[in-house]
Amino acid sequence: MHAVLEQYGACSGGSRNISGHNRFAISLKKTLAKQHCKPAALYFGSGYNANDCALTVLGSQLPDCVFLSDASNHASIIEGIRHSRAKKHSGTNRRDLRDIAQKYGAITFLDEVHAVGLYGPHGVGVAEHLDFEAHVSGNTNRTIVDRIDILSGALGKGFGTMGGYITGSASLIDMIRSLSCCFIFTTAPPPATMAGAQTAIEFQRENPHDRMQLQRHVRAVKDRLRLHGLPVLPHRSHIVPLMVGDASKCKAAADILFDEFDIYVQPINSPSVAVGQERLRISPTAAHTQSHQDRLVEALVQIWDRLGLDRLERWRTEADGSVREGWEDMDTLEPVWTVGQLGISVAGGPEEGRVYSNFSKKAYRMPAAGHLEDTRMGW
Repeated sequence: MHAVLEQYGACSGGSRNISGHNRFAISLKKTLAKQHCKPAALYFGSGYNANDCALTVLGSQLPDCVFLSDASNHASIIEGIRHSRAKKHSGTNRRDLRDIAQKYGAITFLDEVHAVGLYGPHGVGVAEHLDFEAHVSGNTNRTIVDRIDILSGALGKGFGTMGGYITGSASLIDMIRSLSCCFIFTTAPPPATMAGAQTAIEFQRENPHDRMQLQRHVRAVKDRLRLHGLPVLPHRSHIVPLMVGDASKCKAAADILFDEFDIYVQPINSPSVAVGQERLRISPTAAHTQSHQDRLVEALVQIWDRLGLDRLERWRTEADGSVREGWEDMDTLEPVWTVGQLGISVAGGPEEGRVYSNFSKKAYRMPAAGHLEDTRMGW
């Protein structure tokens, strides 16, 4: 990025249809399409724009288009559908959605913004991860990635740069490129950003160690917080949502963490979540060590006592003693990354003795001694 910045400057100079189109945009587009096993891709300034622009065009241009979209989808998806003025029906939480779409000739759109770079043997996302063995072996025909028509992602999360994108068939991508106002009339991201994004994708594709290390740390943080009775919302991803349930106390907890413990954790309040569902969003990384985790857990235990916040059992249990909806699977819900995929063999577990050996050998290539602390913590 430094080399490109010095040669081309900090601005692209215009939209992609004029001076903003350059060899870095072309190269990044090819890398994104290859990453998702699709013929074409289109790069935007953000993941929000990618979803909003793509769905606006699809809904306004496809005759009699009707969207089936879950009510809890990201605001960019909700706004894209609204901007298209197409009809919408809520409720799509079905495992056989791809089969239904194929039967009725529908287009499937999958948002992988929070998953790219963090899931799958090549960092393609959850769709790749659910067919883990097939993608390790290179046999991607009829996989979920192959059957989804349009996949969207972002480069400002798991890839650590900036921008968003969609991938799909050449005809769909060309339609969106040709008709999307927020693509046509927006200044393109700088060449240095595009070059950095491509390098990040290529690095993560060939170096899965960081995302595997991240998943080990997530397991450890969740387990330790629950051990202290702190209310970690059950779910399968790498994000650790710690329930607070009050907007002012949520902000106060985050402020104490930052001001007194030098720990930055995001307070998530309405409208991002419903009122009463306020939470701290903890994001472990591959670089966090055992001492970092010790300090975080100790700080949170103190804060929960100081602010009088509800503990795990209060969140999990209704007034009549029954288990609250959403907390039923707390003891059985398995992470997306299995112990076998992480190279961990657990006696008596569902993958006892099973390790994805070819992938694991590649994944455990560690940096040279002294360059980076090994934070595997005994896994």
